Amino acid sequence: MRSPCVGAGLLPPLVQLLRSEDQDVLLQTGRALGNICYDSREYRTPLHWLLRFHMIQVYVDSLQAELISMGVIPTLVKLLGIHSQNPSLTEMCLIAFGNLAELESSKEQFASTNIAEELVKLFQKQVEHEKKEMVFEVLAPLAENDTIKLQLVEAGLVESLLEVVDRTVDGEREEDMAELKTASDLMVLLLLGDESMQKLFEGGQGSVFQRVLSWVPSHNHQLQLAGALAIANFARNDGNCIHMVETGIVQKLLDLLERHVNEGNVTVQHAALSALRNLAIPVVNKSKMLSLGVADVVLKFLPSEMPPVQFKLLGTLRMLIDTQAQAAEQLGTNPTLVERLTEWCEAKDHAGVMGESSRLLSALIRHSRSKDVVRTVIQGGGVKHLVNMATSEHVIMQNEALVALGLMAALDLGLAEKDFEGTRLVQVLHKLLSDERSAPEIKYNSMILICAIMGSEPLHQAVRGLAFLDVVAKLRAHENQTVAQQASLTEQRLTVQS
Repeated sequence: MRSPCVGAGLLPPLVQLLRSEDQDVLLQTGRALGNICYDSREYRTPLHWLLRFHMIQVYVDSLQAELISMGVIPTLVKLLGIHSQNPSLTEMCLIAFGNLAELESSKEQFASTNIAEELVKLFQKQVEHEKKEMVFEVLAPLAENDTIKLQLVEAGLVESLLEVVDRTVDGEREEDMAELKTASDLMVLLLLGDESMQKLFEGGQGSVFQRVLSWVPSHNHQLQLAGALAIANFARNDGNCIHMVETGIVQKLLDLLERHVNEGNVTVQHAALSALRNLAIPVVNKSKMLSLGVADVVLKFLPSEMPPVQFKLLGTLRMLIDTQAQAAEQLGTNPTLVERLTEWCEAKDHAGVMGESSRLLSALIRHSRSKDVVRTVIQGGGVKHLVNMATSEHVIMQNEALVALGLMAALDLGLAEKDFEGTRLVQVLHKLLSDERSAPEIKYNSMILICAIMGSEPLHQAVRGLAFLDVVAKLRAHENQTVAQQASLTEQRLTVQS
């Protein structure tokens, strides 16, 4: 009987009945929807509402899209506000919201209602753990939408979450720990929105911001994690980052990391390194953070075998040494670091770690411009990874590799010569110059590198053997003026030395 009911167009009038003021009608309407859709083989995917047992499962399908288009979301939100004292109807609404909120297509409709205000009011009234969890299960998917994030902040959800944290932080019951985790995780999620984050930051003077900072030195790992992640989220623009470094947050993060060198809580390590990486982005912060010993503390995690920690460690060091020649030289002449980088450059199962390792190797050379760094990288087996990086699908990585290789050739071609031959660098450069898809900066830096390696006899012979003159001559007509000019200079150099 289910198929005929749906085929006959019974759903629209049932949805209309959800607007009834009669609670018995609402209950019967929900039961009817459940009878039509529950456990139906044909309609199992679209919808599963069973009001009697307080279960509503909504799945992605044309039927669900139809329900949303019928205005079921604003209807249910209004229902929640009117009948918030009716446990059965409230629960029905919450379960429906929880399932509907998972769908991206529903978020805009939710944002146009006063769902945030209704949910926060409902949350504040709950005493039982199970009921709070039901509200949490609705809040989490809704809070993925930036507009709703801001609405939830303005409705006072953050203050309610902080109350939960205060009440459960020292609790030993399983439900206390569950509420603490859910509340602190939701706090971090709210900070992912630019507007909601900035509203809570309040120029670094916000009470919420200050409370979150107090989580970092906590003895509770969940709060340490949430505190570090919150700082990473607050550190998403230069102004916030500069303020936080000026007010001593870096030392809090370093102290936290020191506590986890031996304890080895990977999630806390990852979060704290993420925060430090973000804080290191503004140029004015780099030297301050280096003087506080950030690089030394970060290096203590080199032995880590956890890819997420490795990835953030690499990113933090790369941000720190950007434009910082002295720091780049100090790190670049550290054989232990360089050895670890060359090892991670081969982490084929972890593309992010592999890419970041190559980028840091390149950065050490580019920012130090030091012959000692070049020698350390060559002796550590780094050349092949830089040559491989020059063939990356990402233009920025290609360019960084070519600049580093060019500096290597300029600073110590003699030592690099054998590795350049072994990695078939000349053939790689020929391919980059011949490929019409190569970006102008790639062609430009490839020609710079060709000129730099001409002082090596075997590399010179390899260049002559591949008829580079023909390729370079064509580039004199390149639409990019810088490329065209460099092509003319390179052609002259090749002609003179041919």
